[in-house]
Amino acid sequence: MTVKNSMNKSQYFNKTYILFKKELMSYFNSPIAYIFIAAFLIIGNWLFFNSFFVNGQATIRNYFILLPWIFLFLVPAITMRLWSEEKRSGTIEFLLTLPVTDWQVVLAKFFGSLVFLTITLILSLSLPITVIALGDVDAGPIIGGYIGAVLMGAAYLSLGLFISSLTKNQIIAFILSLAVCFVFFMIGNNFIVATAPKFLAPILQFLGIGAHFENIARGVIDTKDIIYYGSFIWLFLWLNKQIIEMRGWK
Repeated sequence: MTVKNSMNKSQYFNKTYILFKKELMSYFNSPIAYIFIAAFLIIGNWLFFNSFFVNGQATIRNYFILLPWIFLFLVPAITMRLWSEEKRSGTIEFLLTLPVTDWQVVLAKFFGSLVFLTITLILSLSLPITVIALGDVDAGPIIGGYIGAVLMGAAYLSLGLFISSLTKNQIIAFILSLAVCFVFFMIGNNFIVATAPKFLAPILQFLGIGAHFENIARGVIDTKDIIYYGSFIWLFLWLNKQIIEMRGWK
């Protein structure tokens, strides 16, 4: 029985890995990956260094202030096609009739996009390396900032993936993802929390993606922030799976 269960688990992960690799390579087999990476690096570097030399301080804090706003536009551009394109081209029926589970397909799409986003972030390491070369910089906020960026990006991706499953129009998927991501980013903002009723303030602060990112970007990794991101990601991946089941593609 143990051997059989081990084989079943091995087959499960092998199929998921095959789907994951297909999803990841689909980015690099088209101009999308290179346009996204170039846009991310050019926009991020230009906005950061535009103020860096004016301030005259060897700090990367401003980059991590800008990053959530850059993600708001660029991450929905990654997710808008993940389900929408499958539905528009009619390949979704074929994909979901393969001998794989709904969870395998959802996880493959999610981790494929997450690895792609992580690769993009790794390429941006030239920015902190340049700043470190110019002055004495505390490594803690840099490490925390990149960990927070991966977690925040994963949250945006899970949300965008869910929204992409609701429509076959990529533009609609992009706009809806951007709008909902913006809402989750802003509701934890200090201005929103300060003007909200007292009983709502702690709830809004906890729900805000931006507030948790700011905590980690300071170099302080708190358990509540990890739990928040883990719960957020799981919730929208689960909702994605439910949408697939409800549509009855299988």
